[in-house]
Amino acid sequence: MTMKINKLEIENVKRIRAVKIEPTQNGLTVIGGNNNQGKTSVLDSIAWALGGENFRPTEAMRHGSNVPPNLKIVMNNGLVVERKGKNSSLKVTDPSGEKAGQTLLNTFVETLALNLPKFMESSGKEKANTLLKIIGVGDKLLLLEKEEKELYNQRLTIGQIADQKEKYAKEQVYYAEAPKDLISPTDLIKKQQEVLARNGENQRKREKVSQYQQSVAFLNQEVLAMREQLQKKEAELEEAKASLNVALMTAQDIHDESTAELENSIANIEEINRKVRANLDKEKAEEDAKEYRKQYTELTEKIEKTRTKKQDLLNAAELPLPELSVKEGELIYKGQKWDNMSGSDRLKVSTAIVRKLNPECGFVLLDKLEQMDMATLKEFGEWLEKEGLQAIATRVSTGDECSIIIEDGYVVGQETAEPIPTKTNKWREGVF
Repeated sequence: MTMKINKLEIENVKRIRAVKIEPTQNGLTVIGGNNNQGKTSVLDSIAWALGGENFRPTEAMRHGSNVPPNLKIVMNNGLVVERKGKNSSLKVTDPSGEKAGQTLLNTFVETLALNLPKFMESSGKEKANTLLKIIGVGDKLLLLEKEEKELYNQRLTIGQIADQKEKYAKEQVYYAEAPKDLISPTDLIKKQQEVLARNGENQRKREKVSQYQQSVAFLNQEVLAMREQLQKKEAELEEAKASLNVALMTAQDIHDESTAELENSIANIEEINRKVRANLDKEKAEEDAKEYRKQYTELTEKIEKTRTKKQDLLNAAELPLPELSVKEGELIYKGQKWDNMSGSDRLKVSTAIVRKLNPECGFVLLDKLEQMDMATLKEFGEWLEKEGLQAIATRVSTGDECSIIIEDGYVVGQETAEPIPTKTNKWREGVF
């Protein structure tokens, strides 16, 4: 059963003289009045009565009174909570007449319900941690957020390196006419020597032609000089001519190779190699940039998967409100962080979280609602009614929005009512 306050009586606590209140079961009960009239003393009295000594006011007895504080609260299940006498000792009586104490109250009283502003004024991280704790996903979400942060930082570094590599590659000069590989001087010189060797062989063939030409000329002279040996020499001549023809046929189609290109390459080898190195550097930078960009994309995918896991974790949890979530350690409601939420939404979120902390506690106490406009008050009250929650609040006002008005320690209209029984009176449980 959700515990709520049916009735309460307060006497001689702080600024309260004598007050009786029956708060609405579902919705907002606004205690109005001017400053220093006893509004907040009502909330402090409820907190003290139900919350125990931790909530006891420093100066609990009303100034100028000789009668000790006297408090009585009747819960909706008939449980009666009393604090009275010189020591304001606690007496808790359940509907069956059995006596109990603070331990029983602690089972249904949520500490933050007695001081909701404390929760609202906490840091964004503290609010988020409270929510994650009560829905049981705090540790898992913390690990996922740590993983996401590490991936994000890693991706940031990779992205910066990729940008640098791409910028470096763009700044490099590229020589389209340069060969793909560096030129070796040894290879060029070797090729040059091979060409020179082939040219030397050609020269020897030319020299043979010259030799045969000289031989023919000499023999012709001998023919002229030695007609008697004509027959013999003619045979020799024919043989020499045949040899000449063979030599001419061998030499007529040969051509010397030019070493100009190789000599030019040897002379310009450093410049060519400089261009080749520049091209290789540019290609390497482009490849590096592509690799880092690939890593950046892969990390982005991992981050998205981690974020999906986080969202799935929150979606699977039983959250106190629809559209309430946690993102990057901050409460998010309807897509807005705490500082961008309306006053009404802040109250809804706080009340819902506090209720989730202890579902048996069906009430909250709120102080200083004067900062809320009428529309916000109305909206918040309607939400409380819809959710079946009870809120008792104070507001510096005497307007129609106030359920009761406190003036000089009394509820306006109750000043002439019979006083609350003191320690010499007998109270009947659950009856005022």
